[in-house]
Amino acid sequence: MIETLGIHWIELLVQTISFSFVLLVLWKAAYKPVFTMLETRKAKIAEGMANADKIKAQLAETEAERKRVLAEAGEQAARLIDDARNAAIRVSEVETQKAITAAEQIIIKAREAAAQDHARMLAELKREVGRLVVQTTATVTGKILTPEDQQRLAAETEKQLA
Repeated sequence: MIETLGIHWIELLVQTISFSFVLLVLWKAAYKPVFTMLETRKAKIAEGMANADKIKAQLAETEAERKRVLAEAGEQAARLIDDARNAAIRVSEVETQKAITAAEQIIIKAREAAAQDHARMLAELKREVGRLVVQTTATVTGKILTPEDQQRLAAETEKQLA
């Protein structure tokens, strides 16, 4: 009955052995390297996500530091104004005008210094974020980025941060 169905045991055994050999070769030569590559990419993506979280944490720290510096500058400016006003009460009108003028100049300088610090910290942060984006992109894609690619990524990142 098996031969009426067209099944020949010798041919079936040879085909089974041949299929097993092909399957073994494909597993060793194709599937295993592909699975290894996928695991490597998965690890790189996880590393990139960790770097992104680290960048976010650094950005939050920098923002908190900026707010603290601005608050200190505001408090110092307020103290300087109060000191100037107390001194103005004790002196004549001419001395009062001189003290107020000096206090305003100090406030202007403090604000300018705070603005310069803020601008410097933002520029430094943008450079660092751009560098990390380029590095993360190069790591995730697995290729070396050209200088044009790096500039384009840095510009896009800076535009998004702005």
